[in-house]
Amino acid sequence: MPEFPDVTVYVECLASRCAGERLERVRVTGPSLLRSVEPPLPAAEGRRVLGLRRLGKRVVFALEDEIFLVFHLMIAGRFRWRARGARPSRKGGLAALDFSTGTLLITEASTKKRATLHLVRGEAALSEHDPGGLEVLETSYQAFRERLLSENRTLKRALTDPHILSGIGNAYSDEILHAARLSPVTLTQRLDEDALHRLHVAIRETLEVWTARLREQTGDRFPEKVTAFRPEMAVHGRYGQPCPVCGAPVQRIVYASNETNYCAPCQTGGKLLADRALSQLLKKDWPRSLEELEARKRSA
Repeated sequence: MPEFPDVTVYVECLASRCAGERLERVRVTGPSLLRSVEPPLPAAEGRRVLGLRRLGKRVVFALEDEIFLVFHLMIAGRFRWRARGARPSRKGGLAALDFSTGTLLITEASTKKRATLHLVRGEAALSEHDPGGLEVLETSYQAFRERLLSENRTLKRALTDPHILSGIGNAYSDEILHAARLSPVTLTQRLDEDALHRLHVAIRETLEVWTARLREQTGDRFPEKVTAFRPEMAVHGRYGQPCPVCGAPVQRIVYASNETNYCAPCQTGGKLLADRALSQLLKKDWPRSLEELEARKRSA
């Protein structure tokens, strides 16, 4: 799922191509995409784009007369900028937005059609699509501290909850926790002041560094390779590969369709974390440390 850095670059690239232009036509070919009926889709056509916004992980087109197009790409949705009049593909194509400067295609590379488009009228209606998560780059440490400690969650869940913090998902939460040297399963209300400060700094630095990096990689082009897995990442998607800090193999917790990656020496004092299903299956046979795991591998 595109997160803060990816969505920010999307918004900037779309603004440079669409801001000030008229939305000539909206062609929806994926019936699962459009999730609202009022105002109707034709109400957006012919209106000038006043600006682009990021709303959590959503991309918002602000049109004249307070009409807003709210896109949530979910896991597999992507934007593609093409020559004017380009048609959505039969496989994965959801919609096309035509401007005088080109055509924006919305695609989804999944059989589970989760990407959404809502049309709303007025700022009040738009605010209903804002989960309310704190924008960490725009607020103080004290505001961050109060929001994080308002509920007692594991750090992984707290970072990825859009009602607590804005724009952070599975990928960058792994990177943030590795940078902060914190376990993903530590409860928020057990953090001391030093850990809270490290986490606050890690969030800001991780999001700023990756946004700058993606801007540089994109340049004047439109972002085509938006992915949650990048070779420069420290731990996310790098299970079994060496941690760039200590060299130990990156570990993982698998749950449902998600995976949390972490470095045991850097984040958990060398302790291996078990997901619920696997730890219940292995019970007492579950290795408690990285050393025990490596010893079992050698003897296998």
